[in-house]
Amino acid sequence: MFDLKNKHFFITGISNKKSVAYVTAKQLQSLGSLLSFSVQNETQKNFVEKEFPNEKIFLLDVGSSTSIENFSKEMVTLPKIDGLLHCLAYANFQNPVPFHETSWENFQEATRISAFSLVELSRIFKNHFNASASVVTVSISNTRATAYGYLGPIKAMLNSLVDYLAKSFSLMNVKSGESGLSGEIRFNAVAAGPLKTSASAGIPNYIEHYLYSEALTLRKKNLDTQEVANAITFLLSSMSSGINAQVITVDAGMGANYFDENVVKKFSK
Repeated sequence: MFDLKNKHFFITGISNKKSVAYVTAKQLQSLGSLLSFSVQNETQKNFVEKEFPNEKIFLLDVGSSTSIENFSKEMVTLPKIDGLLHCLAYANFQNPVPFHETSWENFQEATRISAFSLVELSRIFKNHFNASASVVTVSISNTRATAYGYLGPIKAMLNSLVDYLAKSFSLMNVKSGESGLSGEIRFNAVAAGPLKTSASAGIPNYIEHYLYSEALTLRKKNLDTQEVANAITFLLSSMSSGINAQVITVDAGMGANYFDENVVKKFSK
């Protein structure tokens, strides 16, 4: 069903085998896709080189203007891409505080890495996208979950950026007629329910929230990372050509089941 052979995708955010980006990249590779990567540091680069030999890997710290500028010069050596996976998020949870005590420094840093980096990468790749390229970012299923702290509203911002990027790219093409753009470049987000990833482990009290969310899923079983990768692969493919400026929730029905009968009974006792 997925004709992704020889399609070229740029993947960000691989840090280990548990990450959404890693599982998605492995799936795309199995379907015959060509891959390029960005990683934050040499340790991650060594890991990706081992797992994806002979693929192009760039060092990119989206929290650094210098690193972004250097990347924008280096990536021109790439062939045009058919899709971009934005899988970047960070928040400083070392000393958790109530939301109203959030510092501007922490909020600003997390916003740039977790949300605005999508805008910056989209601008850098503007003339490097193929005509019907698909951009997918990874969000969370409930941006008001307390455990996510100030990262919640930043992820809500990320969801909104998807809309504005989709509109901006289509309007830019209509008004300026820039070569390489057809108005068909799509931007979507996959809003995933709680997952067992290394990044999630850094969220305060995450295990309690993970177990609670599992009780709320309709099937009483939390998501597997592969299920999120499947949704991303679909959105990167031409099978989803009619989907643009959308946030696709993948949460095994959790969002429809906050008043699960068994959970309510346990609480009431």
